Amino acid sequence: MNKSPILAHLCCAPDALYVVGLLQAEYEVVGLFYNPNIHPEEEYRLRLAEARRVAEHLQFKLIEDIYDPETWFRLTEKFKSEPEKGRRCNICFAWRLERTARKALEAGFPLFTTIMSVSPWKNSAVLNRIGRMTARKYGLKFLEADFKKKDGFNRSVRLSRELGLYRQNYCGCLYSRRPASP
Repeated sequence: MNKSPILAHLCCAPDALYVVGLLQAEYEVVGLFYNPNIHPEEEYRLRLAEARRVAEHLQFKLIEDIYDPETWFRLTEKFKSEPEKGRRCNICFAWRLERTARKALEAGFPLFTTIMSVSPWKNSAVLNRIGRMTARKYGLKFLEADFKKKDGFNRSVRLSRELGLYRQNYCGCLYSRRPASP
């Protein structure tokens, strides 16, 4: 059976482990790690290393895009005081999905998606709306999903613990970083 190719934006290894595994049942998945929101750079490098581990474990190709936090800070500066799930997050989602769509178009993928909807901190309706709009702009299709359904987030947590993956305690954005609990 020939599976349809899909470019999946990956935000982190724990979420990728569950969602890419799920997608592989129907698609030939290629992952894109593009996350200029992750700060500081040491955190970015740790998450990228873990994404590489998941790609090797699940045997899918991982495209590592540039790390460009300066652009992200410029785009979100006006919204740094917004609460989590506010306008800053929408800008961040749109920027990363735009990049994913451009990469999909360049590489000949007719379909793209993001795994971010597995997170309870991410609004899947917003992600799907942005994905649809971006897909139309580039003449592509966007796979809409809410991967947190059917206990997706808890499955992600369980699988990532089984593999011994690093699990971050914030989305990656400097503005969402919370002090560690004592």
